[in-house]
Amino acid sequence: MHQAAPPPRRRLTCRRCSASWRALARPSPPSSAWKSGSDFRDGGATTLFEMALGVPPWTLTKNDDAYNRAMNEACVVDTTMSMDIMLKDTSSSIFSGLTSLVDVGGGHGAAAMAIATAFPHIKCSVLDLEQVIIKVPQQAGTDHIHSTVQFIAGDMFESIPPTDAVFLKHVLDCWDDDHCVKILQQCKRAIPARDAGGKVIIMNVVIGYGSLDKIVKEAQVLFDMYMMRYGGSEREEHEWRKIFSKAGFSDYKITPILGFHSIIEVFP
Repeated sequence: MHQAAPPPRRRLTCRRCSASWRALARPSPPSSAWKSGSDFRDGGATTLFEMALGVPPWTLTKNDDAYNRAMNEACVVDTTMSMDIMLKDTSSSIFSGLTSLVDVGGGHGAAAMAIATAFPHIKCSVLDLEQVIIKVPQQAGTDHIHSTVQFIAGDMFESIPPTDAVFLKHVLDCWDDDHCVKILQQCKRAIPARDAGGKVIIMNVVIGYGSLDKIVKEAQVLFDMYMMRYGGSEREEHEWRKIFSKAGFSDYKITPILGFHSIIEVFP
């Protein structure tokens, strides 16, 4: 199920955006992971990233302040751009009727702040690891929009605060199917029944959805390869359906947005 309206073309012109992505693209922990591909194939490490650096990426964000900062800054920039497009193109149907939302893995709150700006009646919170939350810029909380977003340090595998909707932006593609099921089960525990407005809102690649020109197809494949370093992957619709079913959800709806991105609404 999807709405097939073609997404608009937009050009990235923000210098800050380009700089932040260059910071992650230069030789660094992520790119070093590719150099260990043959060792990973012959050894027993869990992921390429762990083979190259000895620890999972989320442990590195705790131990390496520079890497943690670069990841947080890049996520803010990417989220600011993609949320602007999402809220312009699809917001009326996706956020209709919600009174609360938890952005799980929401970093420094760029998505939650964008939603709170567009929908002041929605109480928005961000749940992320302690090493991320403690680095939220001090200016957060000095204006009305920042003050409407609550930041919560916690682990999505252990619990998610009760809410009408859980928002997951590029979270599930970092994990294998079993971990995704565990995350989604925690999401299901946090939200009410469908007839009470409960749902999970996922922003992610759905391979085969959106514009199917050559550039988009290549981007989807490249993103898939990129996430393999962490032990995750991009998924086709049938793969998403499988993990939704295993997690106990009954239905979903896919809406293509910018380029190779889609919004998936998942219902209990």
